[in-house]
Amino acid sequence: MPLDAPRRFIGSALVAVGLVASTHTAAVASPVTLAADASVTVAALPSSTTFTQLSGLPQDTDTYGKLSGVVVHPGRTVAVYAQAGGKPVATLPATQLGSQTWVPVVEARKGWYRVLLPSKPNHVTGWVKAAGLKKARSRYRAIVSLGTKKLTVMNASKKVGTWSVAVGGPETPTPVGRTFLLALMSPKDKAAYSPLIMPLGTHSTTLDTFGGGPGTVAFHGWPDPKVFGQAITHGCIRVPAPALKVLAKLPLGTPVLVTP
Repeated sequence: MPLDAPRRFIGSALVAVGLVASTHTAAVASPVTLAADASVTVAALPSSTTFTQLSGLPQDTDTYGKLSGVVVHPGRTVAVYAQAGGKPVATLPATQLGSQTWVPVVEARKGWYRVLLPSKPNHVTGWVKAAGLKKARSRYRAIVSLGTKKLTVMNASKKVGTWSVAVGGPETPTPVGRTFLLALMSPKDKAAYSPLIMPLGTHSTTLDTFGGGPGTVAFHGWPDPKVFGQAITHGCIRVPAPALKVLAKLPLGTPVLVTP
């Protein structure tokens, strides 16, 4: 769950997450070909979602580097490899949190892409085969400066807007580095604190769980404008209504950079 979700929203969000989880469970029995001479079920490998922790995969070492904007989407569950041509160690589902899974490319080789993954630990990456993936490019970037407590959205070299935001407090800081827009969620509770929640592909570094969820960091609104410009959240980034409208129009997989 997003780190700042008040209890009145958590129930509705958990229902939505439960539906997503049920869909994945139903798909477990479907065989997925992971190598030329092997076919296994999805259940044999961990699924790369915001709820899972993976091991044996490479880290993103260019933490503050500018991503190209190239994003890919698996039309069905695909295998994730620690190295191109190696053995599969996880899978990447076609959907999660009610949205299509779009992940940014950090490295490309012939027939392969290394992508940022939404699982723990933060900055985990994996290789996926290019064949069968949908490919697109996002011209947008969202940049969050923890020092100035500002959010800037760029469209290529053009600034779309800059806004004061609330970021993580000293004991629950917003994690730094490059990540991406993972999903777009609408609370079922119309009286919720934000009309939209935009989970990112990163998690709190100090909270293992929050409100029954995995401590996923998210963009979301907040009803009290006094919070903007302060470091007071549990790690999420609270944004004013105009910024929320802009973020909601960005393609999934759009790069997000959080700087100190």
